[in-house]
Amino acid sequence: MRKAQHPLPGRIVILGAGPCGLACANELDRLGHRNWTLLEASPTVGGLASSVVDRAGFTWDLGGHVVFSHFGEFDRLLGELFAPHELLHHDRSSYIRFRGHWVPYPFQQHLHCLPQADAEACLRSLTHACQQRDQALPTDTDFATWLQAQYGSGLVERFFAPYNTKVWAISPEKMSAGWVSERVAPVDLDEILAAFYGVKAHTHRWGPNSTFAFPSAGGTGEIWRRLGARLGNRIRTRASATSIDPGACLVRLESGEAVPYDQIVATLPLDRLATMTTTSPLDVREAAHRLKHTTVAMVGLGYRAPSLDERSWFYFPEDDVPFYRATNFSKYAPANVPGADTTAFSSWMTEISVMPGTRVNQRALVKAADAALRRHRLVPGLAELATAHVEMIPYAYPIPTLDRDEALALTVPWLEDQAIYPRGRFGTWRYEIGNMDHAVKMGVDIARRLVTGATEELLSSQDAVPAGSRS
Repeated sequence: MRKAQHPLPGRIVILGAGPCGLACANELDRLGHRNWTLLEASPTVGGLASSVVDRAGFTWDLGGHVVFSHFGEFDRLLGELFAPHELLHHDRSSYIRFRGHWVPYPFQQHLHCLPQADAEACLRSLTHACQQRDQALPTDTDFATWLQAQYGSGLVERFFAPYNTKVWAISPEKMSAGWVSERVAPVDLDEILAAFYGVKAHTHRWGPNSTFAFPSAGGTGEIWRRLGARLGNRIRTRASATSIDPGACLVRLESGEAVPYDQIVATLPLDRLATMTTTSPLDVREAAHRLKHTTVAMVGLGYRAPSLDERSWFYFPEDDVPFYRATNFSKYAPANVPGADTTAFSSWMTEISVMPGTRVNQRALVKAADAALRRHRLVPGLAELATAHVEMIPYAYPIPTLDRDEALALTVPWLEDQAIYPRGRFGTWRYEIGNMDHAVKMGVDIARRLVTGATEELLSSQDAVPAGSRS
């Protein structure tokens, strides 16, 4: 039974001090509703967007983050937290390593950079795929079928299948295609043909992160440290929630404390949220536990040598490299290395995806990642390794599996009926709205909904909160 709606939201407890939870608290304050508490299990704020400094003085993010935005709310927040000179601005320069060649990103738009035999095979199958575009795919199409229809077998076999298997740690056949949107670059066959035959064509830089910003010091986590400091002592760190009792309207903490609430905004993973809600029925728990996610090992490697490369980041679809992405992190901000001295130091952030529960030999990962960076000449062969820092990220990315939306359609409405609102990357479990700016927008939107009754703009535009049998 749906709880009676309060004329005002009463006491709001926010679970998780990542971008979504912090943005929700900040917006509640802006709306004049100060009756909230934010509980964070970790010692610091930031969640998946936090940063750490290792013992050697190198700064690391928890995976590859860059600052770009679809939303005015996120832009305004950055403007409030940072002076203009405190954000460094970059043009994206990204490449894919393929058979000894550096191919500009997006791969499918630069076939003329491939070895000739590969280029011709990709072009033939891509042309055929484009000619078949008028044949509509079913709405429940899997990702592998979508890729074949969009790009043809040549591109799928050489890049899309191996790369996506590496990123998601499962095969594209087990994934839905409903998430792709602006995450996968489209193709303009005329531009590709023009480049292939040596005719310079007008091209545009694809994607929302074609230009991006980055804090001049402190890594991505500096954004959330500053916001957390502004919000003050109503943020409680080291406060791990272990259960939610909707009947008694209590959140119980690991310490034994019971925190009363009227509404909850929960940014922790949806499968954990369903389990810790004491009254959740079996079908809700089972649906939540069908949701799948990746675990990522962030292997940060710092060197006593300057970076000789000006490019931003690189993708590695081939299996001779353990990581799927390597980020030239010292180029984002000099302060990411000790003393901000990029004439003496450089740093590379690599990401390796595994399925949860996989046993990881961190020492072996460091050795393999270091060897791969040197082998592909991103790091000078004789450069001294100054530091190696590994961060295991248990919940890295929600996987858009074939049955994801069915599971969400059962889980999310039941929780909202209990005045528990799952939001953020792992609250909504939707990779397609899983960036920092999306998380901020979700936090702002749910605060406005609870205080003013406003419609949540992002979720309504994405149809991202299933209701009843809607997918």
